[in-house]
Amino acid sequence: MSYLFTSESVSEGHPDKIADQISDALIDNFLAFDAESKVACETLVTTGQVILAGEVKSQTYLDVQQIARDVIRKIGYTKSEYMFEANSCGILSAIHEQSQDINQGVDRSSKEEQGAGDQGMMFGYATNETEDYMPLALDLSHKLLQELAALRRENDVITYLRPDAKSQVTLEYNDNNKPVRIDAIVISTQHDDFDEEAVMLAKIKKDLVEILIPRIIRNNPQYAHLFNDKIEYHINPTGKFVIGGPHGDTGLTGRKIIVDTYGGKGAHGGGAFSGKDPSKVDRSAAYATRHIAKNLVAAGVAEEILVQVSYAIGVAKPMGIYINTYGTSKVSQTDGEIAKIVEGLFDMRPYFIEQRLKLRNPIYSETAAYGHMGRKSETVTKTFKSPNGEEKTVTVELFTWEKLDFVDQVKAAFSL
Repeated sequence: MSYLFTSESVSEGHPDKIADQISDALIDNFLAFDAESKVACETLVTTGQVILAGEVKSQTYLDVQQIARDVIRKIGYTKSEYMFEANSCGILSAIHEQSQDINQGVDRSSKEEQGAGDQGMMFGYATNETEDYMPLALDLSHKLLQELAALRRENDVITYLRPDAKSQVTLEYNDNNKPVRIDAIVISTQHDDFDEEAVMLAKIKKDLVEILIPRIIRNNPQYAHLFNDKIEYHINPTGKFVIGGPHGDTGLTGRKIIVDTYGGKGAHGGGAFSGKDPSKVDRSAAYATRHIAKNLVAAGVAEEILVQVSYAIGVAKPMGIYINTYGTSKVSQTDGEIAKIVEGLFDMRPYFIEQRLKLRNPIYSETAAYGHMGRKSETVTKTFKSPNGEEKTVTVELFTWEKLDFVDQVKAAFSL
């Protein structure tokens, strides 16, 4: 029987995503100058205010206020009428030293025996319904807002856009569990004030349907067949959306964990990513399980796979690994037997995850908007400046957990 499935995304200017981006910028700066930094940093943003809180163990000192302002400026909050502006917002830091009680469970005389930074379960997921092995509804939701942000920055075809926005895509799946068409698209975008609300609503809807959507189709031809003249568009369905960003809604780090992962597909262990160094398995093991799931699907083990791993705080070896292929397995092994083989292929102790995926590098700012999964793995050069004038330039590999570097080993293990 056919069914509908929906996923949403939020823009880089959404209050929760501002908070995520500030927290991850702090992580990157700490790691750039001290790769062994242990950091858990939360950010709150509201009208004219940023509050930083968290725990840090590091050999470096940062100008956290300047880092936060740089992030806010880059996103596009540069006008006083937004009631949240990079140069004038107040920034309060309540960051303090990490608890020794927690640190003693992580640090070990042997790095290989580094304990998990917390207990909990983490999930990774992959499906072959898109080229990047991500759920289609979420992939489209992200792409809508990335293109909308590009239009905002170009500021020539559409000139009234402000940074805050949300999207949502509803797909129809057929009896074979395959997406066949887009049923509905929801976009709410912050905008400059208009003299007449009716004129405003008509123009925004016309521009997004006639400018944004064709750009999406042109830049993503693999999805062109999903678009049709029966799509139900809800563009700014509440009407006026001038008041937005942190002035319209308080933002917090870690409040968009489904947007960050799989859009409601698969499962989620509940732990946020942004603001956490890789000793926190909430983050590193979620990346590692995505890496496993993607390589298994790419190797042809199954069409769709969920991977779970769980930890006890301070213990290196996971409590267990679980695999669910949702009945799409292409191999003779049961899901439990697949899990045993996976356990032999991927060392899931925290230190080995950090080494395998190169997680002790400043690679996290790029993850903090438009999803941590399904992104392009690439090598970039980044420059960081400390308050004492020290400048550090590093070349790092982004989104290492998206690499298909274990496909051959997986195929060999399953005789594919």
